[in-house]
Amino acid sequence: MEKRYGLWIDHEKATIVKLMGGNHQIMHIASNIEGRYRLKGGSRSDVPYGIQRSTSENKRDLRYRKHLNIYFEKIIDLLKDAKKIYIFGPGEAKIELQKKIEHDNKHLSNKLSLVETTDKLTEPQIIEKIKNYFNET
Repeated sequence: MEKRYGLWIDHEKATIVKLMGGNHQIMHIASNIEGRYRLKGGSRSDVPYGIQRSTSENKRDLRYRKHLNIYFEKIIDLLKDAKKIYIFGPGEAKIELQKKIEHDNKHLSNKLSLVETTDKLTEPQIIEKIKNYFNET
């Protein structure tokens, strides 16, 4: 049976719907990405009124990218047996995931059928949108 996946994604969570033979299965993945906050660190300049060193920002950005990569890897791992993949969502996460798939996983990049922008949706709306896309109403 052909396995088709629809994926609604933002930076906080992903809802994956697997369609197979008229049935659907729903999976939820939380990103566990920490919000933007100020890390301790950095130091004052040696010159009065000088620029503060930005080690704190660098640490925060590296930590954010690391968590984002772990989140995307979890999603990609669940999509490995897909024949077609439809990705949609409100923010930049869908584009970032698409780029990661295209860069790291050539096998899956051939399975991407559409990536599009949508608003935040409820779970029933997500399921309906995916079924409509794959003509399974």
